[in-house]
Amino acid sequence: MTAFNAVRFKVKPGREQQFLEAHRGAGADWPGLRHAQIIETGGGGYCIIAEWDDMASLAAARPQMLATLDRFRDTLEELGPGRGVTDPASGPVVLTMK
Repeated sequence: MTAFNAVRFKVKPGREQQFLEAHRGAGADWPGLRHAQIIETGGGGYCIIAEWDDMASLAAARPQMLATLDRFRDTLEELGPGRGVTDPASGPVVLTMK
């Protein structure tokens, strides 16, 4: 069953290009990754949204996702008490609307 993950970030002012460059090519060879996009949400906010073949593929890619995060972690601001620098969510598709 298709799965998605989304991760929200807040990038430090002036570090936006470094953040984006750290993602170029990331995931190109990760098994099960169908698509991934980064959207800008304003005020330094960004969100990665990725589509996967299934939850197993997504889970198997977590070490690579963490390794990618380690390449740009210093470009990120804390999201709030107890949140760290990322706000991830993932799960299987339960309803396709279009």
